[in-house]
Formats: sequence, structure tokens, C-alpha cells
Amino acid sequence: MPTTPPVPPVPADPLRAVAVGVLNLSGLGLGYLLIRRWTALAVALIATGVFVATALPADPDGVSGGVLAGYVVFLLLTVVHGALRGLRTRLSFPSQTPLALLLGLVMLVVPAGAVVYYNGAKDDATQQMLLDRLDRADQLVQAAKAKPFETAKSDYDSALGSYQDLDSEHRGSKAAKKVPDRLQTFYAVIGTPYDQKKFCDAIDPLEYLRTVPQHVDSRTLGSLTGWPDDRLATSLYECGMTELTTPAPDAATDGGKLGRLLTEFPKSPQAAKVEPAVRANIDATAKGLGGADPCGTTDQLRALGSDTAALPGDKAGITDALTADSHRVDGYVETGTYNCGVSQYRSGSFGDALTTMNDFTGKYPHDKNRPLALKIAIAAEIATKVPAAGTKVPTLGSGGSISVTFSNDSPDAVEILYTGAVTGSFTLKGCSGCSRYSSDALAQSQACKNTGRHYAKRTLHLPAGTSYIMQKPIDDADSATPIADSHKFSSGYIYTECAYVLESYNF
Repeated sequence: MPTTPPVPPVPADPLRAVAVGVLNLSGLGLGYLLIRRWTALAVALIATGVFVATALPADPDGVSGGVLAGYVVFLLLTVVHGALRGLRTRLSFPSQTPLALLLGLVMLVVPAGAVVYYNGAKDDATQQMLLDRLDRADQLVQAAKAKPFETAKSDYDSALGSYQDLDSEHRGSKAAKKVPDRLQTFYAVIGTPYDQKKFCDAIDPLEYLRTVPQHVDSRTLGSLTGWPDDRLATSLYECGMTELTTPAPDAATDGGKLGRLLTEFPKSPQAAKVEPAVRANIDATAKGLGGADPCGTTDQLRALGSDTAALPGDKAGITDALTADSHRVDGYVETGTYNCGVSQYRSGSFGDALTTMNDFTGKYPHDKNRPLALKIAIAAEIATKVPAAGTKVPTLGSGGSISVTFSNDSPDAVEILYTGAVTGSFTLKGCSGCSRYSSDALAQSQACKNTGRHYAKRTLHLPAGTSYIMQKPIDDADSATPIADSHKFSSGYIYTECAYVLESYNF
């Protein structure tokens, strides 16, 4: 029986091995296809398919390092494995090894093209991610627009952080190129209170915008760098003028908003308007001193004086002018204090009038109204005990036709106050050897009738009619109670009044 001669072994061909390895480098297992290694071909195609499925769609982070390293190792194994198998295996097509090698080199375009495509897709994904981040920042700004600034500030901070990162870390990106326009909107939104003329509300947002150049490159900001300055100066001026008419709690200690204006923008046009506006406001307020509420007007002027004195005028060169304004206020307050005391007296607020007039006469010893203020204080003090004494405002008149002699039968000095057609006061010294009486009946029968004693006396000449007289202690003022009463004096009589002491002073 004839036998089949054995197939001679395929001679080794290094060039063919290289061709098969290069074809496998495409990732499509083409080397295995040419040497008819079907299982290996399927494994190569499946591995490449899994890798492609993992890599696509491309994202900004790219393929994870582990997956990429694993695929590269697998690809190199297919190259080595294919080369070893192709060393002694004939090619099914093409039969010429050089042609197969050329085909392998051409097929390297596939992985190279895939890399180029993937890098482009990855870049597109990165650009889209940055645009999405820009969009989220824009949405934060728009949503914050409807909130109070203090509530919205954290949103503004987040948005600004995104803009700053895009501009500095991704300068060439599409998103970064949009940042300057977005910052225009950012500034406009935060500056909305100023556009609405809500100047007090605009101050903190505008101060915030002045800090933006600390975070964003000036080349990106452009003209926005100084955008808040004039607006902030205007807001400080307008809000500060509001404080002058409705004083803020802090105005007397730090100059308020006008103080900030003079400190932060001393050479601005707004700062130049401060002193003339303060002076005009003082004069306008002072017109109320002759109106229905001189007390309230005087309080406003005192507040204006405190505000004016607190203004830091040195940087703006207006210290002397502001000092003159403070003195101007002092003069108005002097007049206002007197007018206030008169108003309180006329309205029946005798205790307040007494306090005001005592303050006035003590603080302004050279004021032309001081003599009359002293008399109003006397009448007001008597009226606190006998309201009828305050029916009329006292005059500077003195004297009368009725002789009234006052004696003091008490061991302590007393002050006698009187008002009516004339007003005044005097003091009677205490009586040496006099003592307090145990009962009012005993005092009525014995007071001022001891011929052996020397009583301090004082004779007044008062007009006929009703006068109101108060006796009040001097040395024992804290424990004794002043006593006041009305007395009607008629022509043709000589009157005497005697002071004595029981548990408290009495007539």
C-alpha cells in the first residue's frame, strides 16, 4: 500500500514573522487572518472591541491607566505571538511576504487614526465639560440675583471661583474665551441695587466687586477693574446724606457712610460735595427751631453735630470747614435748647421745662436769653407743685405795689421762689436758736412770733393779684419736700409770710 510522503516543514522566514506581527499591531488581528489562526483572530477582535467600548464615548479624563496599560500589553502579546506563528506558517494571502509587510505598515494607519480621533473626541469632551461648568456658574449668578446680597454672596463666590479657574487654568478653551462677557454680566447683576437707586443696599455689593481684581487677571477684567469705584462713591454719598436726616447708630463714632466716602475716595467729586451738603443740611434743619417741635429739631441738630465732628476730613482737606460746621451746629443747639424749654413750658411739661432751662442756664452763661430762662425755670419748678402757676410765660418785669415780708423760723436756710405777674427767687438764712415744731397748730400759733429771736427777713413788692410761692429747703434738700401754694394779694394791705419746719417745711 502506497504511503503519503511527509509534508516538508515550512522554512523559517523572519520577514514573514515581522509582517504578521506588524499586521497584528493594528489591533484587528490581521496577521492571524493571513496565517489562518481563527481563534486567535477572534480573541484579538473581541479584546479590541471591549477596549473601544470602554474608551467611547470619549470623556475629558480619557481611558483609565489600567485599561490602557492592559490593552497595550495584550496588543504586544499578539504581535509577539503572531510573529512566532508566522515564522514557519505560509501566508494565505498575499503570498509574497514583502507585500504583506507593506500591507501591515499601511494598516498602522488604523491605530494611529484611532488615536487622533480619540484625542479629538477627548478634547471636544473637555471643551464641553468646561462649557457646562461655565453654564452652571452663569445659572448661579442669575439665581442669586433675586436674593439679598448677604444670602447670595456664597453663590457669587462659587461662580467667581469658576470664572477664575477657567480663565487661569484653561485659558485657551472655548469657555475661557467667554469669561470676559460673563464677568460683564456678573458685575451688572451684583450692581443692580445701584441701577435701581437703592444706594444703601448697593454699598456692600459694590465693595465686594472691588475685591474681584484680587482673584481675576486684570487683562481679563479690562475696564471692569475700576467699574465699582464711582458707583460706590455715589452710593456712599447718597446713603450718607440719608444718615444725616435719619442718623444711623454708628454715625457718631465712625462718620457713617460719609466717613467711609472721605476715607476711601477722598479726592472724588462725591467727596467734594460732602461739606457743602452737610452745611446746607444743618441750615435747613435749623429752620425748624422756630416751628412746632423745637425739641425734636434740637435733638436732630445735636446728632448732626456729632456726625459732623466724626467725619474724617483730613484726607479730603475739609477739616477746617467741618470744624466750622460743628461750631455752626453749637450755635443752633444753644438757640434750640432755649426754644425747647419755652415749648415744654407752654405745653405744660413743667418738669421737662425745668430740666431744659437749668441745662441751658448752666451751659450758656452769656446767652442773651439766660435772664428770662432763669425766670421760666423758677415758674416751671413752682408749676410742678401748682400747675396754675404755669399758665403764663414769665416776663422780665419786677416790682409792684404790695409789700410782702418773708421770715424764716427754721434752723435751716430756705429758698423762696415766686411767680405770677413777676417772677424771681431769693434765699433766707436759717434762724439761730429756732427748731422744728411738733405740730402744725403749735407752729401756727408761735412761728415767727418770738420777739427775742432774730429772724432772717426779706421784703418784696409784688403786683396786686395772685402770686404763686414755693418754699424749698437748701441744706436738707434731699429729705425735705418743697411746698408751694397760691396767694392773692390786694392793695391797701401789708402781708407777711413765715417759714417753719414740722416733719417737712410748711408755710
